Amino acid sequence: MPTYVYEVINEDGSGGERFELVQPMSDDPITQHPETSQPVRRVIQPFQITGAASLMRADRALADDNKLEKLGFTKYVKSDDGKYDRVVGKGGPESIGG
Repeated sequence: MPTYVYEVINEDGSGGERFELVQPMSDDPITQHPETSQPVRRVIQPFQITGAASLMRADRALADDNKLEKLGFTKYVKSDDGKYDRVVGKGGPESIGG
């Protein structure tokens, strides 16, 4: 079921507090706040577009050590002795902490 965003309609007609409500697409929009009974309206939200720059692709790209190094990043991984050892990149110390 989708999550809809609603906002309270203030007495002057301006938007007030916003909240989310999960409801079936087949249900009509609510007109009153479920707890306070104040008048509300549904707020149109932009949909998420996934593409070349999406977060999912960024997560996959950052998991690839070769890509990280090409992009100029330095990656540290925690070792058994509690230190963080550099595994990718040339900048920074060989290890941190410990």
